[in-house]
Amino acid sequence: MNELNEGFAKLEAKVSKAIELFKANQNEKRALAQEIERLKPDARERAKRIDALEREVQNLREEREAIRARLENLLSQIELLTKSDSTG
Repeated sequence: MNELNEGFAKLEAKVSKAIELFKANQNEKRALAQEIERLKPDARERAKRIDALEREVQNLREEREAIRARLENLLSQIELLTKSDSTG
């Protein structure tokens, strides 16, 4: 009977420990859910800012390419003029 009581006491301790862990896990889960909700607006704002910056970078790249093409055209014209002056 003593062994039965010891076994039951061990089982009771394990169940108590499991309940404590479960409660701690639930509290942690609740705290993390609150933290997620607190961070969501900031994450949305950052995503909007990233999108705006990506559009700006794309526009700047397109502008750079347009300027490069214009400069190449101007350099070609200058080269033609200097060749004409040297041969003429």
